[in-house]
Amino acid sequence: MTPVGTARTQDPERGTLDKAADENFPVAPFFLPRAWRADLMAVYGFARLVDDIGDGDLAPGGADARLLGVPDARAGDRTALLDAFEADLRRVFDSTPAHPLLRRLQPTVRRTGLTPEPFLALIAANRQDQLVKRYESYDDLLAYCELSANPVGRLVLAVTGTSTPERIRRSDAVCTALQIVEHLQDVAEDLGRDRIYLPAQDMKRFHVQEADLAARSAGASVRALVAYEAERARDLLNEGTPLVGSVHGRLKLLLAGFVAGGRAAIRAIAAAEYDVLPGPPVPGKIQLLREVGVTLRGEG
Repeated sequence: MTPVGTARTQDPERGTLDKAADENFPVAPFFLPRAWRADLMAVYGFARLVDDIGDGDLAPGGADARLLGVPDARAGDRTALLDAFEADLRRVFDSTPAHPLLRRLQPTVRRTGLTPEPFLALIAANRQDQLVKRYESYDDLLAYCELSANPVGRLVLAVTGTSTPERIRRSDAVCTALQIVEHLQDVAEDLGRDRIYLPAQDMKRFHVQEADLAARSAGASVRALVAYEAERARDLLNEGTPLVGSVHGRLKLLLAGFVAGGRAAIRAIAAAEYDVLPGPPVPGKIQLLREVGVTLRGEG
């Protein structure tokens, strides 16, 4: 099998889409109608690539930069790449984009009537990542999640033709929770990028210093802080869970998978005794399936 890094150099589109298998939640599972799967993978490809640009995780070789028309001399300039990506996104709506992931997205946009706003919000979140490395308050973090996470859920509802104001509100709660959970899993990785998504006010409350997050294993204060933030994420998931019961059929199973992915990840963090510093606590498939069942039954 070709390593993913090699595949991305040779085929940026395939390499990006292959990352769907590593997410906490199912992206476009087999039980969905084929058209939905294609549309959801197109949306995922956009969201994954913009995050890879913002995180500096593009494969070596500069294929994505060349596709976006960024000169080799600026291939490592994340801001330049995000600017070029936004320009190519706008072509999705009025001409022909250059990047294959955006060409894949164009039929979805035309078929479902998606607007530029949620895509632009995701780009804005990654621009913010280049400038903002710390968040003072929980409200500041929620505002970031409004850009970085909530548009994804809104796009899922739009693609499936199920958007209503109440569903959007519930979806926002689920997506923000999933983002917070991901931040908890990736504390050490984010610190390596000089980013901390634990609110500074909460760190002060739990007597956690930045140096404590660089340890190989979490001390009692860090564990208490992570447990506190995990409980907040659980509350948000519970707030958003009625979204699952508001839809029917295969979409209900998909949305249950999103909620269950967050719940299973929180349980994995708890099982690690809230020590996330050695690496991301990841739930097993059995735990995920169990949480899907619980969510579908309206329990938990």
